[in-house]
Amino acid sequence: MCTASGPARPITPLYRLIPGTRPDRQCACALVLVLLAAAAGAPSARAASLTDREHTDIAEPRPADVPDDARLEADGALIGEILIEVGDIFNEHDPREDALLYRAADRLHRRTRESAIRAQLLFGSGDRYRARKLAETERRLRLLSYLYDVHIVPVRWHDGLVDVRVITHDVWTLSPGFAFGRTGGTNSTNINLQDANILGTGKGLQFAQARSVDRTSDGVIWSDPNTFGSRWTTAAAFVDSSDGGQRSLQLARPFYELDARWSATVAASTYQRTVSRYSLGRIVDQFSDDEASYQLSGGISDGLRNGWVMRWLGGVTYDRNRFREPIGSSTPAAQLPPDRILSYPFIGFDLVQDDFRKFADYNQIGRTEDFFFGTEVTGSLGFAKPAFGADRDAILVAVTARKGYALDPGQQLFMTGSFTSRVEDQRARNLIASATTSYYWRWRPDWLLYANLGATVTSALDPDQQLLVGGDSGLRGYPLRYESGTSRAVASVEQRFYTDWYPFRLARVGGAVFADVGRTWGTGVIGNSDPGLLRDAGFGLRLGNTRSGLGNVLHIDLAFPLKPLPGISRVQFLVQTLQSF
Repeated sequence: MCTASGPARPITPLYRLIPGTRPDRQCACALVLVLLAAAAGAPSARAASLTDREHTDIAEPRPADVPDDARLEADGALIGEILIEVGDIFNEHDPREDALLYRAADRLHRRTRESAIRAQLLFGSGDRYRARKLAETERRLRLLSYLYDVHIVPVRWHDGLVDVRVITHDVWTLSPGFAFGRTGGTNSTNINLQDANILGTGKGLQFAQARSVDRTSDGVIWSDPNTFGSRWTTAAAFVDSSDGGQRSLQLARPFYELDARWSATVAASTYQRTVSRYSLGRIVDQFSDDEASYQLSGGISDGLRNGWVMRWLGGVTYDRNRFREPIGSSTPAAQLPPDRILSYPFIGFDLVQDDFRKFADYNQIGRTEDFFFGTEVTGSLGFAKPAFGADRDAILVAVTARKGYALDPGQQLFMTGSFTSRVEDQRARNLIASATTSYYWRWRPDWLLYANLGATVTSALDPDQQLLVGGDSGLRGYPLRYESGTSRAVASVEQRFYTDWYPFRLARVGGAVFADVGRTWGTGVIGNSDPGLLRDAGFGLRLGNTRSGLGNVLHIDLAFPLKPLPGISRVQFLVQTLQSF
């Protein structure tokens, strides 16, 4: 998948530094235990109903004597005591989880400290009671990988004060182990020791060795979402790879809430790697890319006003790529891409509407999910000049927009679009325009129809960029990185099934029947590898992870290509752990 150099381009996320270590590539230990237990034919517990899948095990009902949110806000209620209740991985008060193995896991696990939870709260004692603050804090806490779910409820009303209880549920975050994935006919492995919640502090540390189709890597990664108990975050990585390595450091104070008034980021990253260009799933040529990226940026805002937030952004970015012949490659590039240095100040904006709603059993199984139904538009404009250290004059443009729609009951539609380009010598280069539409229809309580359509159009791509489609980008019945071109479209339809089966209280079980269709058009940077429209169909098992922070849904799929092509297996077997159903 190609990307464009554009204003305010974010530093590479840390989970990409070591191939195979991304949360959607890791097989959680709990899910492996489920498979082993199922193979042994051991008994399992079934959840009572769909309601049980919606986390009533950690929710607390609002007491009858506590007024509703509108009354509390109208009466000017203040927040009184804030009670933090951190639940273990297993609930020993539940007879279904009162077993030796579960109790042992709870004893070995260091429960999240109250201070780590309090550092994420968006309200404090003495603040005016605002229901939206509680809801936004729930969303913020649910983003943390070491928590299974979060509920925040007012539990007592007295003397103009309302006491609030914050209820969280831990997951297992210490993972010494081995992970395996297979997609597009290619295997990936990962041996790692990591903890996303060291001693209950919410800080993460990972040591990993990973092997993928691109490289073998060894690395150390650190992350801290609340440095010294503040709103500042830190992240660092040190990775050595078979084709180079990466060093990354970031210090940031993000817009952590809708009412946040300012943000700041300092980030630096260097990345040496071998880039492979593909045709029909095979490497055609390779070159080395020595990349360096530095950014100093910030933003200001008036906070939430009448349901909207306007943020003004600005900063400076230095982005350099140097291309060389790869060492020891059997397929060197026939012609190296030209070096590129883009150094520029930029300005931008982010307009966000406050409209979030909670669902369950959509992209997860048995987890609360936060869907955005508002409108968000983000844009930036950068000006690269030799006077700033660039090797050319260029204007860099980037725009992204998204919108959610609630249709008839049980139906939702979400749309996103993006546009990035550089203007050099009055000509657009590396222009990339993409759009995605996702549709959900719950036509039975435990069945969900999902459809997704994505399209990308490019023009004058940089020679080091390539637009691809294959087993790793939506066509599950074909090898990864199979077709290349200048435009792409992929559509998928899934009938998802959610069951009440909850084997050993470790993973919730679902399934899917799916079909994919897609292709590329145009002559890419290495020629035309367009075999036409590709189609596949298949089915698979889904295991929703409820006890580990290392990925949410394990996919075990069989996919069948419906267009036979030379060298393509008639059956593709895929095993991968993804963040979504």
